[in-house]
Amino acid sequence: MAKGITRERIVAAALELLDEKGMEGITVRALAARLDVQAPALYWHVRNKQELLDEMSTVVMRRVTDALSALPPGAGWRDDLAAYARVLRSEYLLHRDGARVFSGTRISDPDVVRAKEPWLARLTAAGFTLADADDATDLVTAFVVGFVIEEQERGQSAETDPGRYSLPERDAWLGEDVELVKAAGHLRDDGDQRFERHLGIVLDGLAARLGSSRP
Repeated sequence: MAKGITRERIVAAALELLDEKGMEGITVRALAARLDVQAPALYWHVRNKQELLDEMSTVVMRRVTDALSALPPGAGWRDDLAAYARVLRSEYLLHRDGARVFSGTRISDPDVVRAKEPWLARLTAAGFTLADADDATDLVTAFVVGFVIEEQERGQSAETDPGRYSLPERDAWLGEDVELVKAAGHLRDDGDQRFERHLGIVLDGLAARLGSSRP
């Protein structure tokens, strides 16, 4: 076993590599070079790339649960889920390709998974069935992942090609007789405003679901 190499050091180095190179830059060879070890030394701590991604995701989700535990409880389930969505987005945005890398991973720390218990308790106390409460958290998570993937991909594409999303060029490319399509393109916004608006639509849907399930 390489002296001084720990799972924590490997994960920290992998997150640094992610920020510098993106998802495609996370390779065993690149990680070993950063840590100044031979690649086989890493396999004492992580068996493969998927396990490494799981560990990276666990670090991020541990930060999410820590941030949420520091917040006072919201006025109700809607405030709680909105807070979760905002914290999750914020943590994903801290890393290049954040949402894309961490989606589909498995949490390796049981304490992070156990932190879901009070959330499910508050949702069920508000009237959700356990199945609907679990679906609600999964739905909000999926919304944040999808939103941030698109957000990060557009931002990174615009950095390398500033004219990629030019509206005048798009309008000319579309031609005539699609005025609604053109107008919709000019209405598009990015960032916090768009996130909050779309999150509100998701939460409205959950509220309607909750209302329809009550006698």
